[in-house]
Amino acid sequence: MNRRSFVRACAVGAAFLAPSFIRAQGSKPAMPCGVAAGDVSGSRATIWSRSDRPSRMVVEYSTTERFAELRRVAGPNALVSTDFTARVTLGDLAPGQRIFYRVTFQDLTELRAWSDPVSGSFATPAADPTRDVTIAWSADTVGQGWGINPEWGGLRLYDTMQRAEPDLFIHCGDTIYADAPLAAEVKLDDGRVWRNVVTEAKAKVAETLDDYRGNHQYNLTDVHMRAFNARVAQLAIWDDHEVRDNWYDTRDLSADTRYQVKSTALLAARAKQAFLEHHPIQIDAEHRDRIHRTVSLGPHAEVFALDMRSFRGANSNNRQGTLDESSTVLGSGQLAWLKQRLSASRATWKIIASDLPIGVIVRDGPAHFEAIANADAGESTGRELEIADLLRFIKRSGIRNVVWITGDIHYCQANHYDPARARFTDFDPFWEFVAGPLHAGTFGPNQMDATFGPEVKFVGVPPGMKPNRPPWDGFQFFGTLEIDGKTQALRAALHDLSGKTIYSVEQEARR
Repeated sequence: MNRRSFVRACAVGAAFLAPSFIRAQGSKPAMPCGVAAGDVSGSRATIWSRSDRPSRMVVEYSTTERFAELRRVAGPNALVSTDFTARVTLGDLAPGQRIFYRVTFQDLTELRAWSDPVSGSFATPAADPTRDVTIAWSADTVGQGWGINPEWGGLRLYDTMQRAEPDLFIHCGDTIYADAPLAAEVKLDDGRVWRNVVTEAKAKVAETLDDYRGNHQYNLTDVHMRAFNARVAQLAIWDDHEVRDNWYDTRDLSADTRYQVKSTALLAARAKQAFLEHHPIQIDAEHRDRIHRTVSLGPHAEVFALDMRSFRGANSNNRQGTLDESSTVLGSGQLAWLKQRLSASRATWKIIASDLPIGVIVRDGPAHFEAIANADAGESTGRELEIADLLRFIKRSGIRNVVWITGDIHYCQANHYDPARARFTDFDPFWEFVAGPLHAGTFGPNQMDATFGPEVKFVGVPPGMKPNRPPWDGFQFFGTLEIDGKTQALRAALHDLSGKTIYSVEQEARR
């Protein structure tokens, strides 16, 4: 590399890297991770940001970009105990409006010092039943060794999704890859070289709380992600790589020499704290570490965000004949909560967002299974029992217009489930749409389990594709759900890295 190329590469890299890891010069606090709004539901929203020092968060907001009729909320202190993250929940927001907000931090050691404001905006759900609703979703950010490559343009799919202008973005898990260290260079089989920005936190597997925090902060150095977060309301759930691949609390790490900490439960506790700190999640006063929750987007859409990690049993052959702690993936408490919330919902469309697919076979070694399916085409067993119980409840309760969206498998797919093709038959037909990765290795396609009668309508990758394809191969995907306010029809679509629609299907609402 000659001098000119070196200087240019350093300049481009600095644009993607420096903010989250270098304290601002001078006396003013800085906001290295930008701002975000999340859990926008009804008339409330949570505003999030992170300072670089002990400081007090202040949020100003308005229904106009000029901040006319300004409202101001003095928020909490951002201290080292939360890695200088803070959030404010806004209430009594006008329906069907774009809310403009700006965040500043006041230095607690020098009260006259204030950060420069950082602005964002989001849309509140409309009370008008004729208004359309658009939801985007995907999964898998900075996985399998593919980090931020400034030469290629960083996390480019976030820029693509922003152009789709969704009302809400759902991240279906693997928001980080805490178990996937980055190398400065990855040499591909065709001779090309992928160059990563590498930070201290991304140079090893995460074990300490600060390691996990550093993984989230690494992703937020990307300009596309920060711009997207400032424009689109967020709803994030987690999967396995926020902790460690295919984790459950009792997972044995004794043979994994990368880890000095051998307790998966301890790693998960640290990872959950970092996850909750770095996403705009409204913290439940009674259940402060709860991830499963609902978001109402007006009369035609309600999202039921699940947690298939916190309450699961150990990965096994997944063929238990009874539903107990060893075969659960949701847990009895979350399953009861989901049934109650589905029954109470008056939304036209009920959208279940999960971090794992239903009928796609995801293995954990040769004999164990990571997801729900168990490669046995017979009656439901193992974790399938919990899903069967839920599907039976939905049918017998007359709950209509349920759609599943998910990620995890690192390619996009559209699956239709029908009891006419199934071994377990006590359910109504439904669709499941899978999207991802956002910025990670592409794999697949996987085999399917016939228990719930899936028919694969579309797969976004070619058969026989080499595994772990890099982002610049173009196999990065997101999905959208568009609900027509006038007809109440739902159009589900899958999109590629350029934003092109590669598959879509429309469903009429059942009355």
